[in-house]
Amino acid sequence: MGMSSFPVFIFLFMVCLCQSDDRLMPAKPLLPGDVLISEGGAFAIGFFSLKNSTSSSYVGIWYNNIPERTYVWIANRDNPITANMPGKLVFTNSSDLVLLDSTGHTIWTTTNNFTAGDGETAAVLLDSGNLVIQSPNGTGIWESFHYPTDTIVPNVRFSLSSADVTKRLVAWKGPNNPSSSNFSMGGDTSSDLQIVIWNGTRPYWRRAAWGGEAVFGKFQRNSNFVMSQTIVDTGDGYHFTVTVPVGSPSVRLTLDYTGMLNFQRWNSSTSSWTIFEKFPSPTCDRYAFCGPFGYCDSTEYVPTCKCLDGYEPNGLNFSQGCRRKEELKCGNGESFLTLPTMKTPDKFLYIKNRTFDQCTAECSHNCSCTAYAYANLKNVNTTLDQTRCLVWMGELVDVEKFDSTFGENLYLRVPRSPVSKKSTVLKIIVPVMATFLLLFTCIWLVCKSRGKHRSKKVQKNLLCLNPSNELGNENLEFPLVSFEDIITATNNFSDYKMLGKGGFGKVYKGMLEGGKEVAIKRLSKGSMQGIEEFRNEVVLIAKLQHRNLVRLLGFCIHENEKLLIYEFLSNKSLDAFLFDATRKSSLHWPTRFKIIKGVARGLLYLHQDSRLTIIHRDLKASNILLDIDMCPKISDFGMARIFCGSEQQANTTRVVGTYGYMSPEYAMEGSFSVKSDTYSFGVLLLETVSGLKISSPHLIMNFPNLIAYAWSLWRDGNAREFVDSSISESCSLQEVIRCIHLGLLCVQDHPNARPLMSSIVFMLENETTPLPTPNEPLYFTIRNYETDRSSEYIQRSLNNMSITTLEAR
Repeated sequence: MGMSSFPVFIFLFMVCLCQSDDRLMPAKPLLPGDVLISEGGAFAIGFFSLKNSTSSSYVGIWYNNIPERTYVWIANRDNPITANMPGKLVFTNSSDLVLLDSTGHTIWTTTNNFTAGDGETAAVLLDSGNLVIQSPNGTGIWESFHYPTDTIVPNVRFSLSSADVTKRLVAWKGPNNPSSSNFSMGGDTSSDLQIVIWNGTRPYWRRAAWGGEAVFGKFQRNSNFVMSQTIVDTGDGYHFTVTVPVGSPSVRLTLDYTGMLNFQRWNSSTSSWTIFEKFPSPTCDRYAFCGPFGYCDSTEYVPTCKCLDGYEPNGLNFSQGCRRKEELKCGNGESFLTLPTMKTPDKFLYIKNRTFDQCTAECSHNCSCTAYAYANLKNVNTTLDQTRCLVWMGELVDVEKFDSTFGENLYLRVPRSPVSKKSTVLKIIVPVMATFLLLFTCIWLVCKSRGKHRSKKVQKNLLCLNPSNELGNENLEFPLVSFEDIITATNNFSDYKMLGKGGFGKVYKGMLEGGKEVAIKRLSKGSMQGIEEFRNEVVLIAKLQHRNLVRLLGFCIHENEKLLIYEFLSNKSLDAFLFDATRKSSLHWPTRFKIIKGVARGLLYLHQDSRLTIIHRDLKASNILLDIDMCPKISDFGMARIFCGSEQQANTTRVVGTYGYMSPEYAMEGSFSVKSDTYSFGVLLLETVSGLKISSPHLIMNFPNLIAYAWSLWRDGNAREFVDSSISESCSLQEVIRCIHLGLLCVQDHPNARPLMSSIVFMLENETTPLPTPNEPLYFTIRNYETDRSSEYIQRSLNNMSITTLEAR
């Protein structure tokens, strides 16, 4: 009996020891060599020395289940214990934790002013990485998360309170020196609404004032990894929190010794930390980089400094910022220009308990006010004020323009518009020139009536203009938008409103009456796109209804102006992500594969499922627009052609398209069919997988172009080397290799060797379907590409071919 009970006693004793491995008790100090491990095994705390400094030791918390020792908190970072003075971490009678060296000298201590009374306090290491001192009844009386070092881990409430600078993140002094550096991060000293990285006392980078979003930042690499950033107010100030789903890889935010805020996740396949986001960016994102009244335009391919509307550079560069073109005259009818998706400037005045109209009045009635912004705060204690009125007096600094994913409206004070000036002049003239005004009004009404009649006639002629009679003479109920409404929506075609430009004109963001955001395409007066191409876009897109085709909402004809109004798609075009080194990492493989399949379905609809057979003829990355869910929509139908009945192929002597995307038979002979679009889709598919442009052969060593590069790697069994390095970790290797294979089938030299879009969609949706073996594509090269935009094409193995007129876009 005694012998059998002995193992049971030992087992119970070991269980007790294991249960206490995550906590420190007054009778159980932490000694060098001891390690406490959180209950779930995620984190550990103990003594450690860095590799290059074995003479100094620290007490810290690190990831226990990650092979690369990574510290998230250090108690005595600025006061290490020397090697010959080993220490211990113990409780005092006042329930403080104290780190002592061997002489009894205090190295570090907590301060909680708590007397235990009956029972014992304990320091417990939680699976969140938080070391918490608990009273005998389990109440937390001190925690390490309230005194961070350089790292934030998920579910930590990081205070944005500016009152206590000791609760900032403070970077290490060097990669192997954990002592405090000059770089710190915390709440702004003048408000609790924004996060600032400081270099000493100077701001180095600033996260714009919180605009009230429930989730103000999200990063998603794939369905298994989503990181959200939120700000909440529980009544004791604002707190910043990062969350990830259960089962996600380890994630941390670290302020490193160079002043960069790095968002990192643990990559188990490479056994290393991967940076998936960092601030500030290496361009113009640093604090006030573009000077007063300048802003960093992050919507550009390469972010650049620009001046706010109504301002001009104040020197040869932006170090001096910008100055007003026209001085404001207070009380002389100034107006406010709405600048959307902006990073609000620094140095604002936060006014509480104001409605939007009251906030507008605060700025309007103060001659020193240059701008204002307004928001309703979410995640805020409902008993507190949920309004946020910001006004700026004087200079506007550290401004940035984001894409539609971030930012808010900034209302900028500008001199009165020309319309306002005209109104003022009329008010002066009316009493004097009443008779003339009456006469002018009568004439104006007559002209306006005739103008409307002419516009309707032009509209009717436009929609009925159909030399080939492909569409019949059906009447289309389609809105004709007035030119005045477009002028208002685009702030008179302000550069600030411009989303991009192409071969046929510029595209502007606008807001029509009713608050509907739209994209307005303004065809340039010198454009090659004439009335026929304009009719194509209006009639075709009006007739086509598919989730992967862009929707046309209206059009406008005014004198020589021809404008198209599309639905506004917040993520712009595919090329803005795919070919931007700073953004392509956010275009992870599942999203790219979704875009590939969406474009394929859109082409299938054009070629087969719509009432007409339509050839796009200009399919490329810049003509694939992306909505807020990254759903692709094919746009720009100016070059599209319609086939009727049994017609399968057509010829033209005017080849219009984009270098690299055009099929050989179209570029060399002017012959086009549905297989011409198949070729363009193949090029687009290869670009999407590789992240490389078809028109940038200089990026691929020893290969004339992207097609030749893809063929060589696929033929040699090295197709995985073709995959964009930014998605190589997250992609399905089977899917990407299948896409490369399919892309090579689409760019075959002979049209008959290319699959139909119906087959392509089927092969994309059914991964077990065998694919035919492609032949080596007969790729193009371009002679004197940089100096002669209309130079002849040279194609291997093709001789004595006539060359049609080529018009590049």
